[in-house]
Amino acid sequence: MELYLRTKNTASAVALADIPVVEYVELYNDLKERMTQERYHVGHYFATETENGLKFYMLLLDDEQGDVLITSFVPDYYASGLASLTAIHQAFHPFEREMHELYGIPFDNHPWLKPLRFSHDRRDRNSTMDSYPFYEMEGEELHEVNVGPIHAGIIEPGAFRFICNGEQVLHLEIALGYQHRGVETEMVKSDNRLRQTLIAESIAGDSAVAHTTAYAELSEKLMDTEIDEHLQRERFIGIELERMAMHLADTGALATDIGFQLYQVACEALRTVTINTTQAWCGNRFGKSLIRPFGTNHPLTEAKVEIIRRNVADVRRRYMELRSDILQSQTLLARFEQCGLVPREDMKRIGGVGMAARSSGLKRDIRCTHPSGFYASGVAHEPVLKHDGDVMSRLATRMDELVQSADYIEQALASYRPSGKLPAPNYNAQFKADALSFSFVEGWRGEICHVALTNAEGRITKYKIKDPSVHNWLGLAIAVRSEGISDFPINNKSFNLSYCGHDL
Repeated sequence: MELYLRTKNTASAVALADIPVVEYVELYNDLKERMTQERYHVGHYFATETENGLKFYMLLLDDEQGDVLITSFVPDYYASGLASLTAIHQAFHPFEREMHELYGIPFDNHPWLKPLRFSHDRRDRNSTMDSYPFYEMEGEELHEVNVGPIHAGIIEPGAFRFICNGEQVLHLEIALGYQHRGVETEMVKSDNRLRQTLIAESIAGDSAVAHTTAYAELSEKLMDTEIDEHLQRERFIGIELERMAMHLADTGALATDIGFQLYQVACEALRTVTINTTQAWCGNRFGKSLIRPFGTNHPLTEAKVEIIRRNVADVRRRYMELRSDILQSQTLLARFEQCGLVPREDMKRIGGVGMAARSSGLKRDIRCTHPSGFYASGVAHEPVLKHDGDVMSRLATRMDELVQSADYIEQALASYRPSGKLPAPNYNAQFKADALSFSFVEGWRGEICHVALTNAEGRITKYKIKDPSVHNWLGLAIAVRSEGISDFPINNKSFNLSYCGHDL
């Protein structure tokens, strides 16, 4: 029996009946060997309640073949414990921790079986933030530094506990989950597609376009709907504008953290031009209302195309000047180089994705390995890779990707003549029954995954969301080891992970 159903990120939803139901021991033994190959990484892994107990689903990504491998299992002994995959491949840790938290599943030999996000519907209600089991070390010369959960800046709540020897950080543990947002639960409360779309826009405000694109693509796969090439192109432009805006914001924020206010002001001015371009397109600076399933309320016009083309070219030109200044700033280079190192092997071990992984030389980019939409038909994307894995590499990756995004937008608009006849959104679509649908989208942070299960009536009964931050928070903890605690702010900003994207 085949352990996996192989499909593509561009394929329609798959029938639940076609997904293999395997023995866990067989899957465990296969993954023990398979996951030693760099070409594979875990896309999602979750459990859902059925009439007969829990059923587990897993999506693996084959980065060489561009396949998505789907499997499932229904063990009859999980109450007494499942052999932990995290014990042999650390990248599984957030998924097993979440399932333990939600359903009380023991994972034998899991090295770090702590709550992931303190979901409102967790099994153990006595498990609270006040009783979070932070790691402890003893020693007369050691001391702890606590940051959060309430921050002085405008930021989501999160607790950071440092164990230090003098100024040197020995260990950082990050505890998130203060908001109990219940996003995934809200996605299945109602069949109102517009409501679901608005929730998708709010998963992570700085990634509204990317997350809503994931929801839209998932919905369209549940209808076997072919999407107009013009609509694919316009979604592509929206995602790349979002990438430009956030890379500009982070370039400026990193400059702020070391006192280069001039660079920060310059980046904020360019970011303002970028997000105002999005506002001129759809009426919202963060791209809300831009992406809708099956159609759009804001098709590009000749006038809007000209605005985007002109503004993107201007931002690119001015950013190239700023980029040149940054790369010649000896003070900045001295502060960022060899700071916050995350070696390639460590990033691979924790399942790192997106911009942070590429900054450590790990090629994880959905636009290249599992493209969909215009990325599959109109762009031959080549990921930006850096190899030092330090703060400077993460900044340099941003700088190169920003220029690359501007070039992609210019190419997409070079000969584009808007049709003016794109379909309107469809909020009344009848979804395929008894199916699993998924979508992988490369947001500016990295790999976003949405998965939905439908029942016999075509209603969504399970909705799972993965923001790239869930993989990469551990990368931040690794980055600050052996660093001075004063280097934490620039390391934190060099990742710029999402609190709310984690706190679902």
